[in-house]
Amino acid sequence: MKHPLRHAAAALGCALFLAGTPAFAQNTPGSAASPNPPTAPADATVQPVQFKLDNGMTLIVKPDHRAPTAVHMVWLRVGGMDEVSGSSGIAHALEHMMFKGTKRLAPGEFSKRVAEMGGRENAFTGRDYTGYYQQIPANRLEDVMKLESDRFANNQWADEEFRHEVEVVKEERRWRVEDQPRAMLFEVISATAFIASPYRRPVAGWMSDLDAMQPQDVRDFYRRWYVPANAAVVVAGDVDPQQVLRLAQRYYGTIPARPVPARKPQAEPPQAGIRRVEHKAPAEQSYVALSFKVPQLHSFDPSPEADDALALTVLAAVLDGYSGARIDRALTQGPDRVADSAGAGNGLWGRGPQLFTLDGVPAPGKTTAQVEAALRAEVAKVARDGVNEAELQRVKTRWIAGQVYKRDSVFNQAQELGSFWAQGLPLDASDRLIERLKGVTAQQVQAVAGKYFGDDQLTVGTLWPLPRDPNARPRQRPAGVRD
Repeated sequence: MKHPLRHAAAALGCALFLAGTPAFAQNTPGSAASPNPPTAPADATVQPVQFKLDNGMTLIVKPDHRAPTAVHMVWLRVGGMDEVSGSSGIAHALEHMMFKGTKRLAPGEFSKRVAEMGGRENAFTGRDYTGYYQQIPANRLEDVMKLESDRFANNQWADEEFRHEVEVVKEERRWRVEDQPRAMLFEVISATAFIASPYRRPVAGWMSDLDAMQPQDVRDFYRRWYVPANAAVVVAGDVDPQQVLRLAQRYYGTIPARPVPARKPQAEPPQAGIRRVEHKAPAEQSYVALSFKVPQLHSFDPSPEADDALALTVLAAVLDGYSGARIDRALTQGPDRVADSAGAGNGLWGRGPQLFTLDGVPAPGKTTAQVEAALRAEVAKVARDGVNEAELQRVKTRWIAGQVYKRDSVFNQAQELGSFWAQGLPLDASDRLIERLKGVTAQQVQAVAGKYFGDDQLTVGTLWPLPRDPNARPRQRPAGVRD
């Protein structure tokens, strides 16, 4: 089962966007039957280059000349975790308002012009970042840089535009979250697992906060965080780095520098006992999710915390990294199966604290308690008996193959570079990650399985299904949501 927490709670916007999340515990092309993963075309292995403009803005360029296309992105190191109580959802609301005009452009004109270039564009908001992108013919790069730099520096709109758009934001919350029982459950889990961390607030925003939000609140958030030193321009594709630098200096480098606001630490206090939450909603099946607090990867320098975070990522892959992995075999197959589906995923990195989540849907006649016990039993089995080298090699081979296939996409290359920058990681984090994961041993995997899965780190969320209204119609995609 694909780990749902990231999808339900961690990213939201005009496009749902999953950046910076290792695909190690997901099925990827290639398998252990093909021990030599494909070799990426030469252009995909060209290293990116990074520049710093005079106003503090970062520029990252990744040439890839295999096709006459380019991806242009602007990343802001600001998202849901930078909001304060009473203003949840404001980063996402601002993302919507960035399409509503500048001193030069009328509302909606930005998107119209990108479409006329033969391009596609969208935006995304997550806990850790906000981003905007265009994929266009490479010869239109200057045109989109001119448009995006204007939007970055000169966003403006009338109060009435906000009053209309905030209703779109509310409807998007209803459609993406409130009509999705598991998404609602994960909001409750996050609000319970985290006490001090801003990860406890949903990126979509609490509805009461959206109701109370005012146009000036959004303008103030824009003025506070949309500053050059808190932003990175990422360009990948059929481009020359020096030419892109000249364009960036022309269009972005002239934006006045302003200081990035100081961020106060919001460390999560230690948990001291299991936490349980329940959520009732119209649904076909019950569902249970177990979220354990785990260390995260802040850097690739050797440290006990980094070593454990990497070993936990490998553990997630051993449990649920391929069809027929341990959890699949133990819980969903055979006449005595306890689950219709089950899975595992590890939050390896992010600006805030991370969780390792086990989840499952009970099979007919089985209970969430039985699924919970079976999931914990699989981790306990690893802690007791360890894993074998064949399992480790299989998941490592799949990870390496997945990284190679990912480089076939210019968009994925730009996405990865932007997410690494937003999280304070080096641009070669992907290659460094592969090398570190290759070195994770069976002993390390066994050790973390026995270390981080006790009750004191655990929050359990259970979805109890209610009967569906037979007359209810599925909510339609809200107008203005463009993914």
